[in-house]
This record gives sequence, C-alpha cells and structure tokens, in this order.
Amino acid sequence: MVFVIDDDSSMRRSLTNLFQSVGLDVVAFGSAQEMLQGRRPAAASCLVVDVRLPGLSGLDLQSEMIKLNLQVPMIFISGHGDIPMTVKAMKGGAVDFLSKPFRDQELLDAVVAATDRDRKRRELEKTVAKLRSSFETLTTREQAVLKLVTAGLMNKQIAAELGLAEITVKIYRGHVMKKMGARSLADLIRMAETLRVHANRPAPA
Repeated sequence: MVFVIDDDSSMRRSLTNLFQSVGLDVVAFGSAQEMLQGRRPAAASCLVVDVRLPGLSGLDLQSEMIKLNLQVPMIFISGHGDIPMTVKAMKGGAVDFLSKPFRDQELLDAVVAATDRDRKRRELEKTVAKLRSSFETLTTREQAVLKLVTAGLMNKQIAAELGLAEITVKIYRGHVMKKMGARSLADLIRMAETLRVHANRPAPA
C-alpha cells in the first residue's frame, strides 16, 4: 500500500498511475490532515509526501506521526527542497528525499525500500508480541530462572541465588524451555534479548 499526499491533483494522478502500473495499491490525499483522519494501513506500506502542503507541511506531518507513534516509512518529494530541509527529514527517519523532477524508477526503488522496511518492522512486532505472550505464561519463579539462565549462571549458581535445590532449578529450566519454545540455550538467550529481559543482580564488589 502506498499513501500519496500532494495538493497538486495532476501530480496525485500521475503518482497513482505510476504505482498502480507496477501492481501497488494506492490511496491519495490532498492534505496531511486528510491522511491523519483516514484509515490506518493494515499491510506493509509507505508514504510519498510533498514537503509543501496546505495546513500541515510534509515535515509537520512527520513530526505529528512521530508523536502519534505512527510508524509508516516516509519518502519526501519536493520541487523546492534544500539541504536543511533534507537533513531534517532524514534525521526524522525518512527513507529518501527526492527533488522534482525525479525519475520514475528512482521513486519506485525508494518505495520498494520503504515497504520492505515496514514489512520487517511488522514481522518483528509480531515476533515480539508472540514471545511476550509466551513469557507471560511463565510463573514468577520461572521468569526469575529464565533471567538468570540467560545471564550465564549455571544451575548450581541459580539454586544458590534463589535459595532452591539444584534439581528444582533443572525442573524450572525445563518448564521455561518448553513454554518459550526454545530449542537451545542460545535460542533462549536470543529471546531474552529480543524481549530485553535481564536479571537485576547487584554488580560484584
């Protein structure tokens, strides 16, 4: 899905035709406000937006989307771009800043890169959500064991840390591996890193 925002109706039609010619779904808007009031993309998508717009400018829209946590990759197009404008857009996370007139292929390449970035973000969010759901099925004790195991402690050390028998730690560890769907310790460590789950242990003196 490509969202086009340009107050020039001929440019909107031109961009819509270009994207549809390569099989992309397109929704076009004449202003940033229209886009913000419209439906949110349910699939990998990107925004192709003119910098100069009535009301909210393209850069204003970028700032507003950051505030609203709307993570749709943006490609800026402008016939009046300058270096400070480009720098601000790119620092705000824009995928590209193209000056008019630009080549069709140049814009299509930017759209492919932007939608690919959005697809990877969505896949990561799904993975994190699934891992978070699995982590929340763990008991408080199992969560503690997971944190210490992925911190590099041996079963004997975990037992001493938690005041448990070593055999009990082994049982908890087995439960953790099964519930998290981890096939190895390395797998479990990657999961803990993805979830940013770490043991809160005092630093050694």
